[in-house]
Amino acid sequence: MTIRVTLDRVLLERRMSLTELSERVGVTLANLSILKTGKAKAIRFSTLEALCRELKCQPGDILVFDTEDEEGQRRVAAE
Repeated sequence: MTIRVTLDRVLLERRMSLTELSERVGVTLANLSILKTGKAKAIRFSTLEALCRELKCQPGDILVFDTEDEEGQRRVAAE
């Protein structure tokens, strides 16, 4: 089981660059890149709130809970 970050998909849908998002939310480009690539171990609620505000989305649009079935195949729990 894992939480997957889908920030790249949301940015693409909004036609927004990571640099633009960084400037809007006041988070460094390096930290957003770590989040986007799934290497972050945690995210502050204040950061998540700022991302959702600027991207006009819900936390579930950015974070997805994945699980594996008995055969080890990954599937999205909400789908």
